[in-house]
Amino acid sequence: MKDLDNISNVYFLGIGGIGMSALARYFISVGKQVRGYDKTPTVLTRKLEDEGIAIHFEDDVTLLDKNAELIIYTPALPSGHSEYNYYKENNYSILKRSDVLGLITKSSYNICVAGTHGKTTTSAMIGHIFRHSGLGCTAFLGGIATNYNTNFWSSQNENNRKKICVVEADEYDRSFLKLFPDVAVITAMDADHLDIYGTAEKLEEAFIEFGGQVKTGGLLILKHGLLRSSKFSSANKMTYSMNNNAAGAFAENIRLQSGSYVFDAVINQDCIKDVELNMGGMHNIENVMSAIAVSKFVGITGEKIKAAVTAFRGVKRRFEYIIKRENVVMIDDYAHHPEELRALITGAKELFPEMQCTVIFQPHLFSRTKDFADGFAEVLSLSDNIILLPIYPAREKPMEGVNSELIMGKMKNRNVQVLDKVNLLNEIKTHKRGLLITAGAGDIDMLVEPLSQILNGTQI
Repeated sequence: MKDLDNISNVYFLGIGGIGMSALARYFISVGKQVRGYDKTPTVLTRKLEDEGIAIHFEDDVTLLDKNAELIIYTPALPSGHSEYNYYKENNYSILKRSDVLGLITKSSYNICVAGTHGKTTTSAMIGHIFRHSGLGCTAFLGGIATNYNTNFWSSQNENNRKKICVVEADEYDRSFLKLFPDVAVITAMDADHLDIYGTAEKLEEAFIEFGGQVKTGGLLILKHGLLRSSKFSSANKMTYSMNNNAAGAFAENIRLQSGSYVFDAVINQDCIKDVELNMGGMHNIENVMSAIAVSKFVGITGEKIKAAVTAFRGVKRRFEYIIKRENVVMIDDYAHHPEELRALITGAKELFPEMQCTVIFQPHLFSRTKDFADGFAEVLSLSDNIILLPIYPAREKPMEGVNSELIMGKMKNRNVQVLDKVNLLNEIKTHKRGLLITAGAGDIDMLVEPLSQILNGTQI
């Protein structure tokens, strides 16, 4: 394949994916012509079109770009995709997103954030601190940073001798093994993607391999208490925690003030007093402690870190407030794993203890639902009322006996029902007060606007 600097036309198969769209924005930023295909129009694909990228939504070889010099595809692409097969049969240069990200970051100073959950918020926090402080970075994120309304930016400081990249390192399909970090963060290694790895142990081994790819003189930052942490071979390691002072970085003197968390950040016995985090969920204190540890390692001052954290407005669909009034609160979140849901529900109930909590959850993938049905049932039972949408299949075909009723049947809390989207909207018309949470990684985000209109009384 030609050097990336010497190509003009790039074509994306699955351009609407959150990671793929960040790459598409990168190529636009360096002056390449970008076109692409995706299965369905979304808010994100509309934004890409507004930014000048031509996208079509039919798998049709007459619509693809025959002049493309590089084809980038998502591993979630279904087998038998005719456009992919056309490019393959005609010997085009075809690469996965992870391969291209590896090429882009080959000669840069890389901050790579991995983990089965927490990596999007953490990588967005790091990228924001770098940008806000004036250090600058190129950021490839797995979510839309609210401060900048994008999942990609390049704001390099001309005084930096080397380009800095902040990259969300995805464990799906072992993609993160294409990256070689100068600083790596691992936030969690809970069992997930068992359709790829087979067992939790194989997943953990991939994370251990990723941790071993930290460059000489770099730093590996692990969540304190992480399973098998002794197996990571990096010579330079530190741990972080929300409030465990056995870690190298932790928060102390945590208090809630006017809906924000205020705490003292301790990093290797150095203390930044009265850090203010304007995000819901105690777990985000833990996330920001890892971001602060990275920022201190690269030389950003405590004063600049503190100002940047105060200014951080979060990531869309990560504990995102849609409505926040005295008698009604609506939160939307990407949570699609039992432990993510646990952090979401417990964090929301902690902030709004007097409100009845209703969770609308859309399971993502038949395989994940099958693997974690017990975990989903246990965690969802923490809420007062639960509405389950049918499973969002994504790349998978149905599995016999695996559906949302499987979760419902295992739940201790019997205030649960399975509804399709139309009946869901009708049901929510009876929920005018309280705490409403929408969660899932499928297309549940398309329901956020109509649900908020119902709660605001503005539905047409």
